[in-house]
Amino acid sequence: MNDPAKGSPSDKLWGGRFAEQAAASLEDFTTSIHYDSRLFHHDIMGSKAHARMLVRQQLITAEEGEAILQGLDDIEADIEAGRFRFRPELEDIHMNIEKALTDRIGEAGARLHTARSRNDQINLDMRLYLRDECETLDGLLTALQRRLAALARKHLGTIMPGYTHLQRAQPVLLAHHLLAYATMFGRDRGRLADCKKRINVLPLGAAAIAGTGLPIDRDQVARDLGFPEVSVNSMDTVADRDFVLETLFCLNLVQLHLSRLSEELVLWSTKEFAFIRIGDRYCTGSSLMPQKKNPDIPELVRGKSGRVTGALVSLLMTMKGLPLSYNRDMQEDKEPLFDALDTVKASLAITCEMLGDTVFDAEKMRAATEGGFMTATDLADYLVKKNLPFRQAHGVAGRIVARCQELGCELSELPLAEMQAVSPLIGPDIGSSLSIEGSVNSRISAGGTARARVEEALAALEQQLGIHS
Repeated sequence: MNDPAKGSPSDKLWGGRFAEQAAASLEDFTTSIHYDSRLFHHDIMGSKAHARMLVRQQLITAEEGEAILQGLDDIEADIEAGRFRFRPELEDIHMNIEKALTDRIGEAGARLHTARSRNDQINLDMRLYLRDECETLDGLLTALQRRLAALARKHLGTIMPGYTHLQRAQPVLLAHHLLAYATMFGRDRGRLADCKKRINVLPLGAAAIAGTGLPIDRDQVARDLGFPEVSVNSMDTVADRDFVLETLFCLNLVQLHLSRLSEELVLWSTKEFAFIRIGDRYCTGSSLMPQKKNPDIPELVRGKSGRVTGALVSLLMTMKGLPLSYNRDMQEDKEPLFDALDTVKASLAITCEMLGDTVFDAEKMRAATEGGFMTATDLADYLVKKNLPFRQAHGVAGRIVARCQELGCELSELPLAEMQAVSPLIGPDIGSSLSIEGSVNSRISAGGTARARVEEALAALEQQLGIHS
């Protein structure tokens, strides 16, 4: 006799063709309810829209439709209250909800699946879910941009070394540096908004592979659920995970940008840099060395980049060899996607929070611009203004730097006569070109680090974010 706890063939909504009960090992291996249960709200939302359409198309009666909608409302309330028992033997979120509905309202519940398949149903659930997640991510990215904008506003006058190859290159404003990250996160928001356009396509109605012969109204379901368009090919629809891959790619870029910011926060918090002090609440200590204050949050955010990248690579490998149309392999899209979403959202939130408790040491940053001949390019630009070709000006500046190294002095300390010995074009007015402040404020090209340009860029960002300074 079949064990009712394990289910019998008749307990499976697809079990009519089978003479034997499913093996316990099969149920354990194929179940997805332990992770796709998070889709319950979107699964119910899609089922309600489908039921309303079935009523309008006279595929079920109005009374059956009312019973279905009320039953789904009750199930949703039970899940939200923690009263609903998810059954692993029912495999996934769709079958758990459908079985509960049928148990509660009888035959009307069994009519809900008319003209749809789990193939197009899961595609719908995922699109509804990701549509909401894109909005959540946009809110988190916006909050981080606002935090960076506030820090930039606070540090408009702070000068620091800009780096290339992790070597001191040219002086820049800290505000300019912070706005570089705000700009990256702005592009991330744009990519997610663009990705959302391709997510926001109704798949329901593709059924298992070929569409349905029943007189459904896909356009009405699309309007009901807020989809601006309907998918155009039933085979592509049920086989499509491009929208998941694209979301994962966008998540990877967000985490990559967070990782780059985190790397700088780790470096800047060291004694070697000492540019910032992260609040004690966001650091940990050593179990052995009592003096240690470790920047664990940016380290972990940086480290989690591999995890998010792994999610993308995992699904790329899953999808790369699949024939049309649906294959059970595609069940493997959810765990990496959910994990990547959770990771990126948590990383965004805690980075924004931590930056609010981070102190930037303006004096240390300014002091670090002394040494390293950071105004050598300004010397070359000065000579260009004297009508010397840039390549020749570059060579002159390089020889003057070499002379400074011989004498053990900075460019601003080298006597005018020494400079004129290399190039007679250099006059007494060279002094202002070699100052750190003069260098910063000379970078007046669009997007440059001159204070006037940075103030313009910050004002534009604040306007975009609705910040009134």
